[in-house]
Amino acid sequence: MELAILIGVPGCGKSSYQRANLAGHVVVSKDLMPNVRDRDARQYRLVEQALQKGRDVVVDNTNPTRAVRAPLIALGRKHGARVVAYYFPVEIATAIARNEQRQGRARVPKVAIFTARKRMEPPATDEGFDDIITIP
Repeated sequence: MELAILIGVPGCGKSSYQRANLAGHVVVSKDLMPNVRDRDARQYRLVEQALQKGRDVVVDNTNPTRAVRAPLIALGRKHGARVVAYYFPVEIATAIARNEQRQGRARVPKVAIFTARKRMEPPATDEGFDDIITIP
């Protein structure tokens, strides 16, 4: 059982990678819950439910900081999952160009990309990851 935590700014390719390479995982993404009041609580609940059933899970959000990732890693550990970071370092110009190709609600304001980049802390093994996979 794997808990995959995607890490990267909007437009870096997380969702495309997930669809192509982690299609068997249960997808948990705050983007899929626009009308939920407490998206963090809902996210943790969905991750826990999937792990309780022995399912592989992928958390498809920016997950920019150690503090944001810590509760997810703890959930994975609690259920005996292999916790893997999928890190997407990308040039900001590339993320902006990809974002410009998006349509409707999928397109985020440029400031969201800059803000995520400013907050981004690369994943480290001392956070509790079993593996860190960097996606170029």
